[in-house]
Amino acid sequence: MENLLLSARVMLPIFLMLTLGYLLRRVSLVDDHTLSGCNSLVFRVFLPAMLFQNVYNTDVATAFNPRLLAFAVGGTLALFALSMIIIPRLETDRPKQASMVQAVFRSNFVIFGLPVTAALFGQEKVGVAAILVAAVVPLFNVLAVFALEYFRGGKVDLKKALRGVVTNPLIIGAGLGLFCLLTGLRLPAPVESTISDVGHVGTPLALIVLGGTFRFSALRSSARQLVICVVGRLLVGPAIFLSAAALLGFREVEIAALISLFASPTASSSYPMACEMGADGELAGQAVVCNSFFAIFTVFFWIFLFKQLGIM
Repeated sequence: MENLLLSARVMLPIFLMLTLGYLLRRVSLVDDHTLSGCNSLVFRVFLPAMLFQNVYNTDVATAFNPRLLAFAVGGTLALFALSMIIIPRLETDRPKQASMVQAVFRSNFVIFGLPVTAALFGQEKVGVAAILVAAVVPLFNVLAVFALEYFRGGKVDLKKALRGVVTNPLIIGAGLGLFCLLTGLRLPAPVESTISDVGHVGTPLALIVLGGTFRFSALRSSARQLVICVVGRLLVGPAIFLSAAALLGFREVEIAALISLFASPTASSSYPMACEMGADGELAGQAVVCNSFFAIFTVFFWIFLFKQLGIM
């Protein structure tokens, strides 16, 4: 019962913030234009500030875990490879294939993952997950460009992909935090306080905006593809890689960080990228919505399972 209540305490705030966003749009307190502007602020200002603060305040001796980093990167590459092999066998339409591959391998690690780690082990342990961001988010971007270009039939522009990684606000925020951490550079107290206050806005606003984008009526048109995306992203992927992590001896906050990576829903940034690069944008958006909704229950399940097994 204790583990059940803990799992509920972790996921309930996320569910309530998503619900708040949905209700705000339903009662017309926010519209698509407002949500778009807030989303831009979240990814360009608030989340980078949060990542900077989390990495900046990390105890590098305990948070920097080369073995965990290697597993996260290797697991992401393996999940991408499996998606590239299996999805074309289940779907023949190439634009849909591109969107489905993104939906399965690309995780909303920053928005869902960091709050889960903080809720389970406290804010002081979030650095373990935040440092993974610096390695995994660039990898997501490069692999997404590769997949979208491959299914479009175009040639992958590595220069453009790398430029997109270097200019990604999330990478800049985490990178600057890592630079300060490794060099011992400390910011003036008023600057630290301001960055911290700005960063605290990131996760709640991101979840509210995500809730506001929910369109349950739009899910019927691609039911078969969405089932594949949900099962692959929230059940099959976590089952494979979290089981492997447990067998390799990862425990406690390490498993929490990996749950955040492998069991969180599809990254919301996969939608605009799919639209821009010739994939099925509507399906990509539906996959984000669908996975975000069902992740509330599946992440609850994974947390409860690993707590019951004594692994976390």
